[in-house]
Amino acid sequence: MNIKLVRLSKQYQPQLEEMLEEWIAFHDSNHSPYAIFKNDYHDFDNYLAKLDVKDTRGGLVPDSTFFALDMDRNIFVGAINIRHCLNEKLLKTGGHIGDGVRPSERRKGVATEMIRLGLIECKKLGIDRVLITCDKSNIGSMKSIVRNGGVLENEVEEDGEIVQRYWIDNQ
Repeated sequence: MNIKLVRLSKQYQPQLEEMLEEWIAFHDSNHSPYAIFKNDYHDFDNYLAKLDVKDTRGGLVPDSTFFALDMDRNIFVGAINIRHCLNEKLLKTGGHIGDGVRPSERRKGVATEMIRLGLIECKKLGIDRVLITCDKSNIGSMKSIVRNGGVLENEVEEDGEIVQRYWIDNQ
């Protein structure tokens, strides 16, 4: 697998549109990371301007969004959102990293590799202990987290769902 994390720019607009069109057509309820779905990608300049959180009013935390570019095929295979710090909600159920893999690329190890690369970005931000969460029913996410050193701390309930909280020592 030959993927790298890239920041979104005009150069990658076609890859973004292709990935999000597939994801939306799939009628997938898994819209993670939320950051890539919160704005209309058809207005690319606005989408790009609002992709990362810079204004932390209203309880938001600063974040950075990266896209997983398959270098061999020149397509986006997923995305990862890194929260630079945790507020109360993120500490409970959101974590430092949110990730998602486009439907046609699932079950191929993409999430495991994205998390590995995301941990490098966390290290650059000085995040030495990384929290990643997933729904208990999402066995694929759990495996990707554990493969990257995730240790289950506990499970919490949110909106009727059980969320597992994993910590990764990112030394």
